[in-house]
Amino acid sequence: MTDRPYHHGNLRRALLAAAVEAIEQNGHAALSLRDLARRAGVSHAAPTHHFGDKTGLLTALAAQGYDLLADALDAAGDEMLEAGVAYVRFAVDHRAHFEVMFQPGLYHRDDPHVAAARSRADQRLADALSALPDPPVAEDRRAAELAAWSIVHGFASLWLSGALPTEPDDDPGTLARTVIRRLFEHH
Repeated sequence: MTDRPYHHGNLRRALLAAAVEAIEQNGHAALSLRDLARRAGVSHAAPTHHFGDKTGLLTALAAQGYDLLADALDAAGDEMLEAGVAYVRFAVDHRAHFEVMFQPGLYHRDDPHVAAARSRADQRLADALSALPDPPVAEDRRAAELAAWSIVHGFASLWLSGALPTEPDDDPGTLARTVIRRLFEHH
């Protein structure tokens, strides 16, 4: 076992990192546990031991992604504009996680780790909405949350797909900031 690049506590992390690399290169559909083992330099049984199957692996990846998103939103603070920009930057910087997280048919959506991490990320977005100078009243809150999420998620998805008309030196965070500001403009 000493000739293997990963061992013990690092193996799970190494397998998830290998999954991110594989998804970024070939998409989630092409992901296989056998390829993952090869990338991580471990036996073919190692990924199965840690995750059970591909769905288990993608469940762990989704939970990790929601945790990373919640951390990014924590770092952004309670300002809605900054939370929205952090969301877009997360999508760009963690494309593989983002791709898996928002396709719940790929993983066990009811997994307690996924549910807890998603709840934490959702709460951070809700906190940012509550911190607005003129927060939505209770009956409008759900619509406001959906509107804010739809705008940042839609922008991130359009950016990642290459569908936005951009210039080579455009920055996704800077462009997102301009779009998100429109949420708060009063006409």
